[in-house]
Amino acid sequence: MRPIYRNTIAFVFVILSALSVYHTLNLQFTFSLEQFFPQGDEDLEFYLKFEKDFGADVNFLLVALEREEGVFEQSFLQKTKDFTLEALRLPHVNESQSLATMERPIKTPFAITTVPLIHINDPSKYEKDKAMIMADDRFVNNLITADGSTLVVGIKTKGALDIDQSNEFISALKTSLEKYEFEDYHLLGSAYFQKEMVDMQKREVVVTSIISGLLVTIVMFWVFRRFWGMTIALVSIAMGLLLFFGFIGATGRPLNAMAALYPLLMIIVGTSDVIHIMSKYIDELRKGNNKTDAIKVTIKEIGLATLLTSITTAIGFLTLMTSKVTPIKEFGLNAAIGVGIAYLTVIFFTTACISFFTTDKLIRFGKTQESWDKLMTAANNFTKNYHSKIIIGAVLMAIICGIGIMNIGTNYRIESNLPIGKKITEDFLFFEDKLTGFRPMDIAVFAQGEYMADDIAVLKEIDKVEKHLREYDAIQSITSITDVYKGINQMYSNNNPKAYHLPEEESKFKKYKKLTQKVAKSATETMLSKNEKMARISTRLKDVGADNIKLVEDDINAWIAKNTDSNIVTFKPTGTGLILDKNANYIRRNLIQGLGIAVFIISLLMALLFRNWRMVLISLIPNIFPLLLAGAMLGYLGIDLDAGVSIIFAIVFGIAVDDTIHFLSKFKLSLNKGMSIEDSLQITFMETGKAICLTSLVLFFGFMVLLTSIHPPSVTIGLLISLTLVSAVVSDLLLIPVMVRLLMKDDKT
Repeated sequence: MRPIYRNTIAFVFVILSALSVYHTLNLQFTFSLEQFFPQGDEDLEFYLKFEKDFGADVNFLLVALEREEGVFEQSFLQKTKDFTLEALRLPHVNESQSLATMERPIKTPFAITTVPLIHINDPSKYEKDKAMIMADDRFVNNLITADGSTLVVGIKTKGALDIDQSNEFISALKTSLEKYEFEDYHLLGSAYFQKEMVDMQKREVVVTSIISGLLVTIVMFWVFRRFWGMTIALVSIAMGLLLFFGFIGATGRPLNAMAALYPLLMIIVGTSDVIHIMSKYIDELRKGNNKTDAIKVTIKEIGLATLLTSITTAIGFLTLMTSKVTPIKEFGLNAAIGVGIAYLTVIFFTTACISFFTTDKLIRFGKTQESWDKLMTAANNFTKNYHSKIIIGAVLMAIICGIGIMNIGTNYRIESNLPIGKKITEDFLFFEDKLTGFRPMDIAVFAQGEYMADDIAVLKEIDKVEKHLREYDAIQSITSITDVYKGINQMYSNNNPKAYHLPEEESKFKKYKKLTQKVAKSATETMLSKNEKMARISTRLKDVGADNIKLVEDDINAWIAKNTDSNIVTFKPTGTGLILDKNANYIRRNLIQGLGIAVFIISLLMALLFRNWRMVLISLIPNIFPLLLAGAMLGYLGIDLDAGVSIIFAIVFGIAVDDTIHFLSKFKLSLNKGMSIEDSLQITFMETGKAICLTSLVLFFGFMVLLTSIHPPSVTIGLLISLTLVSAVVSDLLLIPVMVRLLMKDDKT
């Protein structure tokens, strides 16, 4: 490479790096539950229309305030009341209430008035207030725990908050809580999730970048043992990562829940390309070629193979574009772009840099090289002498994997995606254990014919459904427009708890309806549509898993169809929780569809590259085994397949094919030079086998870095990909030679 070219290339990359630093500092992070909605789903379209009538079901934040000795203590109750009222003045808040601020209506001879649920200023009434509250299902497990040790403050926010608004709101909320010095508190809500998950993303990006960088530094020192060889490799990898984040920042693409994987993928892909390029350049110099000729041969042979591996890896990631889940689609596209950036960095910047140096400046040889030569020769001989046993082992492994794959579950739970050891997870589990949980589920109610949603006939049908819902342990916090009429009926019965039911006489109902329209209109706004033809039953579910909730939903639908009058009213479950749970069905479908597309496209590429159907078959079969192993491990380890974990297969397939291409490309080049199959296999093992093992070693420990993650899906991804990529290199070095000898005995082309 001429000096003017390499100097120009180096200058261009320095400028691009400087620009990337600026844009990297302006990276944006985002997280919201809405991102995980399956786009284009008919139930999602229904929910979005439903949301316009009734508002979002996740625009709330619950604050659980603990007092271990019990909440009925004057000082604690007063602080809770003051905090509840102060919360109304927090940024982006619409409503705030708790038992300390709520009142109950009473009927007097003169008018309807209200009295506090808890007479804070009169401790002598606490026992009576407590008895009334603890006997009311509307309050227990919703606004107070069953053991009476925690009060809940319910805060409603002004619509969906973005990350800046969530940060502002949560910061102000925590400042207010600290002022009152509560014994302990727990938070639950979408704004809290958003803030904490974005903070986790930032932490993950930094930590994985640092640990991966240290790992690669150790590997490069071990491989090259020379300052310039190690420095060029590390600078090339770091530059690829920097250019990638610079591109993301410059294009205004916010990083989502998959952000922690980007630095790892860029470092791993860059490391693989660097090792193959530099290993080939060093091999050419050792053969006696000058630096110019060595670079030409390296770019011609390894540059083409690396281009193909980059294309196949990118295709693996692009298959994720078939997903209906936005973060998965964005991850697939961004990762594919990252692979391209890593390739361009190595093929231009790395080759420009190494062309300045001779072998002794880049690497130090010793007994290590002799050991590698002996190991690769032994591996080749093993495939020659034990080909039958290798085939039998592969068949048995496929059968074992098939059994494991049959046990893959999709019982997605929110808890499995929360950061390990963080307060948000502790808070979530507190609400799951002692209160109503987080998962919202609404049931849309449609009045039929001439009926209105608040007619007595419709309300009675709603009441039947509510009573049935209370039979499910997973369903909590059931509210609907019937609560308004039940509450009025109770008020007219001297607040007797036994009178909390719908009025039985038509005359009473008409009286209550008029009263509702006069004094309780605001109470019905979130439960009744403006045209009064639709109502809602609002519930929250325990985090029992997507599959279990689907069974509950199906059972509810079956019961409704059998036990309600569809001429009066119809029902349809909806809500963010159910929409998110539908991802399980799409994940299965998209996984098979995406991998099918990837296999087809890569088969075409192999056919164009090798122009031999046998070589296409040889290139694909070894790469099926890592996929089988990944699926089997999910089944045997009881790991549920969710949106985050599903990307494992695209990563495994995209990266596993790389080693196959490098191996077969070198094999084909040797055949084209007139060598026999056995000689071609031997030289392929000697020249390419080492690079494949080294890159696989980097891949293994690189993805093991994710075991340091606090994000459970990332830990799962790291563990499974590390182990399956080991199987990929074993599959390549054992199966490919065996299949070559079986299928190409008399084929010299």
